[in-house]
Amino acid sequence: MSMAATHSAGKKLNDVIFGAAAACREAAEKYGADKVTNATIGVMLDDNEKLITLPTMEKVYKEMPIEKIAAYAPISGIPEYLNAVQNLTFLEQKPNAYTSAVATAGGTGAIHHAIMNYSEIGEKVLTSDWYWGTYNVICNEHGAKLENFTLFDESRNFNFASFKDKVEEIYKSQESLLVILNTPAHNPTGFQLTEADWDKITDLFKAYAKNGKKVAILVDIAYIDYAGEKNEVRKFMKKFGDLPENILALFSFSMSKGYTFYGQRTGALIAASSSKSVIDEFNDIMKYSSRAAWSNINRGAMELLLRIQSDKEIYASFEKDREEAHTLIQARGDLFMKEAKETGLVALPYTGGFFLSVPANDPGKVCDILHEDLIYAVPLKLGVRVAVCSVPIAKIKGMAEKINNALKKAEE
Repeated sequence: MSMAATHSAGKKLNDVIFGAAAACREAAEKYGADKVTNATIGVMLDDNEKLITLPTMEKVYKEMPIEKIAAYAPISGIPEYLNAVQNLTFLEQKPNAYTSAVATAGGTGAIHHAIMNYSEIGEKVLTSDWYWGTYNVICNEHGAKLENFTLFDESRNFNFASFKDKVEEIYKSQESLLVILNTPAHNPTGFQLTEADWDKITDLFKAYAKNGKKVAILVDIAYIDYAGEKNEVRKFMKKFGDLPENILALFSFSMSKGYTFYGQRTGALIAASSSKSVIDEFNDIMKYSSRAAWSNINRGAMELLLRIQSDKEIYASFEKDREEAHTLIQARGDLFMKEAKETGLVALPYTGGFFLSVPANDPGKVCDILHEDLIYAVPLKLGVRVAVCSVPIAKIKGMAEKINNALKKAEE
């Protein structure tokens, strides 16, 4: 007996990330947290395995008056917040284009709004074969189909040939396309597209644009604050200026990672286009979707961001806090990659961010074997994801060798 509508009947979320985290918690209760390595969940833990919240953020939030936290916000977001997130997204690399933004329920909400409004029901959305599984969940909810290109070539560089072939294949059956590219600090690999990669991508779509094809390129920048020097990692954004009006750039901004404000679910979707009418349309349809989905967004989080950004002294303190967190995570990732090379473990290219990944033929079996060493990671379709953001550096030491041993054992 089902009472669900036909389009909802049978849906069941199987989130491997939260499943792996639950198994890790059970092991910690049984054996003690000090003996268990939790490489499952995408939040920053310090070397005592306590949740990291940036001290300046915490201080500012606790000092905010309750009316700034409890009051409703405008449907599209506080106007000053929308201006601020655009400035924070682009910094010194703003493209020569009309831009706008809408407040969303975290970075996930931004991705939801992009898929909801820039992909046709029943048609295909394109992303890489290494990807965050929630992209697929949102596509399914909307009635779109997620297609994958092969992210890495034989040299572990961006596989532009695969990307180009998939774009060509999709355009044979549809006039418009939404592409999702998670960079820099890609989840789940830590990979980053180069400026040369972006030149090839934008040149490809310029050619299709001449033939009337439309594309919306959604760049998921959830982890950009942990990817490297802030203006350097944003250089590619300039490439979205002066493009044909049938190429739309979208960026998903999140306060979850950059502000360690995970549970407050606040972010934004930013748009850039050479056409004012395209941006006007963006504003209209985003406001409509927001009203239909969540009405309005967490005012307290938006006010928090504004208070941090508008005071030079507070902002300097906040930037110092965030750089310390970035340095902590980068050291963990770098150590893992160093030991991987020394032990012969083939890990995917990591430049920064919360995660790195190791290819595997049977990721589930590898993760089960790792449980024997009380190491808990996430089995993906193509390999094992390691959340270096949550693993103390003392527990990073030796992990690459244990994963390599587990890979060998899984092949026996």
